[in-house]
Amino acid sequence: MTTGLIPGGQPPEPRPTDGLPHPRSRPDDRVAQHVDDRPRSPVITARAAASFEPVGRSVATARAFVRDTLQGWGFADVVDDAVVLTSELVTNAVVHAGTHADLLCLRSDDGVRIEVSDRYPEREVPLQGSPVTMGSPDREGGRGLQLCAALAGHWGVDYTPTHKTVWFRLDLPERPVGTRAAGPALPAHLLPLADARVRVAVVQIDRTGAISAWNEDAEELFGYPADQVVGKPLTDLAAWPHTPGTGTGIAEALQLSRWEGSYGIRCADGRVTPVYASHLRVRDTDGEPSTVCLLVRDHERAVLQTPSRVPSSDTSSQGDQNTDPFEVFIGSPAPDDLDGLLQRTVERARDMLDGDSAFLLLATDDETELEVRASTGLPSARQRFARVPVEAGPGRYGSARMPAVHEDLLAVPGAVPLLNGTGMRAVVTVPLKVEGRLTGSLGVAAEAPGRYSNEEALRLQFAADRIALAVESARLGELERLRRGSLSFLVEASDLLAGTLDRDQTLALMAQMTVPTLATWCAVYTIADQASEPDLSYVLHEDEELIDGIKSLLSKIAPPDPVPTPGARVWAAPGEAAHDAALRSSMRSLGLSGGSAHRTSSGIGPTLATASAVGGETVVLPLVARNRVIGMLTLGKPTDEHFRQEILELAEDLSRRAALALDNARLYSERTAISQALQRSLLPPELPEVQGVEVEVIYRAAGEGNEVGGDFYDLFPISDGAYGFAIGDVCGTGPNAAAVTGLARHALRLLAREGLSGPAVLERLNSAILDEGARSRFLTLLYGEMRPQEDGSAELKVVCAGHPLPLRLRQDGTVEPAAEPQPLLGVMEDLELYEETVTLDPGDVLLCVTDGVTERREGTRMLGDDGLADVLTTCTGLTAGAVAARVMRAVERFASDAPSDDMAILAMRVA
Repeated sequence: MTTGLIPGGQPPEPRPTDGLPHPRSRPDDRVAQHVDDRPRSPVITARAAASFEPVGRSVATARAFVRDTLQGWGFADVVDDAVVLTSELVTNAVVHAGTHADLLCLRSDDGVRIEVSDRYPEREVPLQGSPVTMGSPDREGGRGLQLCAALAGHWGVDYTPTHKTVWFRLDLPERPVGTRAAGPALPAHLLPLADARVRVAVVQIDRTGAISAWNEDAEELFGYPADQVVGKPLTDLAAWPHTPGTGTGIAEALQLSRWEGSYGIRCADGRVTPVYASHLRVRDTDGEPSTVCLLVRDHERAVLQTPSRVPSSDTSSQGDQNTDPFEVFIGSPAPDDLDGLLQRTVERARDMLDGDSAFLLLATDDETELEVRASTGLPSARQRFARVPVEAGPGRYGSARMPAVHEDLLAVPGAVPLLNGTGMRAVVTVPLKVEGRLTGSLGVAAEAPGRYSNEEALRLQFAADRIALAVESARLGELERLRRGSLSFLVEASDLLAGTLDRDQTLALMAQMTVPTLATWCAVYTIADQASEPDLSYVLHEDEELIDGIKSLLSKIAPPDPVPTPGARVWAAPGEAAHDAALRSSMRSLGLSGGSAHRTSSGIGPTLATASAVGGETVVLPLVARNRVIGMLTLGKPTDEHFRQEILELAEDLSRRAALALDNARLYSERTAISQALQRSLLPPELPEVQGVEVEVIYRAAGEGNEVGGDFYDLFPISDGAYGFAIGDVCGTGPNAAAVTGLARHALRLLAREGLSGPAVLERLNSAILDEGARSRFLTLLYGEMRPQEDGSAELKVVCAGHPLPLRLRQDGTVEPAAEPQPLLGVMEDLELYEETVTLDPGDVLLCVTDGVTERREGTRMLGDDGLADVLTTCTGLTAGAVAARVMRAVERFASDAPSDDMAILAMRVA
């Protein structure tokens, strides 16, 4: 589902005529009987849109979307009718029509209009005037327009070439003057407590968010006279959110039609006053929108807070609803997320003890360290996720398991490592425990010494006991969500890493999976063997402009030690090197190092950016595969940021999978290189130049990654101007066939250079193949000797042992076989072979191919010898290279599938 919300403010462009879309006119116009025909167009003040997929669960999601939207707009009176109608119309679209449903909610001053569009415009729409067509109310479908007619004040249908839109409008009921809400009569001691003089600050905010009105009570509450704040944005004064856990910011809240909640206002004396506020968005007679804000002190919220709706039978127990000690400390409603709960806790703790800062740390699973999760009044970016030991020193004051009060931190340096360098002097810390187990630590600090005593420690411990169980429950919920997300992440990472055996792609995948999910930047070091130094192989940062700077920095420092110990270890060298480089650049830019400031100042920007990028925590995880360290994965954070423990554990799991994938890629690359080297050794070197004869060869081995198969060719000098040539086909393809290929090609050269005739060469080769025993394979071979003549012709002596016959192309375009078939090799021990003499005149072409060419198939059709001869007849006058290329194109075009057999083409033309 995709949604979009546009709060009130600028109204959208007006629609034609009355501002509402109408159905296209039809021959029977009864569909449009309920079109809104009022003379005044409603002013649309907000809209919300969503799109739903054609699945059954989309109907429930659409109902929830409409309910949340209308309740947020304050239209509770029409929510139920709108949800019923939306449910029927969305069901028609996504279930019955089977298309996406587009939902649009439009808010106006006196009602709401909802449009549901599907992408099935040709589907018949029931007519209002025909009850039979509308269908029975007891049927599962077909009730949408019936309900629109019964519940909506106005409705209709629009058509476009691609969409059909059903819309309805619900008008707000007239509210009679009278009582809206009332509470029971209560004894005086049960009434909410307020100051003798309740002050209600009235603040008006214009459309830009600036303060336009500020009454006297606002001056008294916050200390600012009106002339100091009028015209300033409210965001300058609002400490938002005072109560974390809400997903709405101050800018969004000011745009909503109505909002109610708590936040803080920073007073003239610098302190934050908690307030409870009620916002109402209005517009003046000119249509200009603004927001009126009523504010009271937070403990006087009963003056403004809307009473919660409870059943009448429960009114007698209303006086006991707010007695929960957790709600008393945290406030209501309590945040439903862990970060919001922790942030509200530290702020309430700071305010309760009138401190200058507060912090909350959560224990790791083994309870050996505490991790900073929330703070106020401290540099949170520097402290977040920092870890400190639970037992920082001897005695009760060095343990987070017991309450502790430090009147002056200068007397005990390092007692609270989190506060080092912050200017805090007095601090009180208490543990958060659940069933005797340490789950965290809560502390409040002040800049003045001697501020806290055991009395404050007792108060803070009481507050910690109130919220410990809620914090632990929220922490476990977050941990469960993280673990589920981690499992999904690792499954996806494993699939991606298993999908490639390319080393460079594996390195890229490792980096892209860690940035920015686990870290801000990462670097991968690889180790070729145990005697090699780590090599910086890949660097990635979420900001591509910083990659070169980090790569340059890491290349100048020694790589981390390849320690095989599992787990992440901190590596301080990058941060220190970046800090030193930034310091030197800054000094040079100021002319403090004796150099020219103008000449060096241009490089300070990238240097500082690099220092900021790697200035946080950097950790190294070993990449161990098959009991050997093959590299290191380095993860980094920007300035003063730390890794949380769960992220490091996830990174460790990822590093194990990545190490195995990287090692597999390395082994595959090594074996591929060996295989390709061996295969290339089976192919002949560069073909010799034959005086007066053009020679061209095209060779294609079947199978991915194969350079040599069962087909082979060769052309080599013998003696006295004679050249031997051969083209053969070993039974089968792949490595086994390639082994016989190597035997045949090398044996041919050795035997031919011994001065043996063609038949003798092939008979000895036949014996060598049979000697291979079970590894032997039969072989078809065309072998010949060629001698260029002084008159420009060429004399050939040819033996064709079971191979496709060579074809001779004369200058007049005729094609004829140049030899006769004889028995193939590798089958019988005793062969009687003979050679034939052929003379090629100038311009003649001899074409030799393997059966991968002639047996090329498309269904039941086969190219065959006749088809090859037909192709060759079109090659009159072409060079040897052009002849070979034309034959190969004809073979490839003969069938749409990739060739399944090796192919070799040898073309020789007498010039």
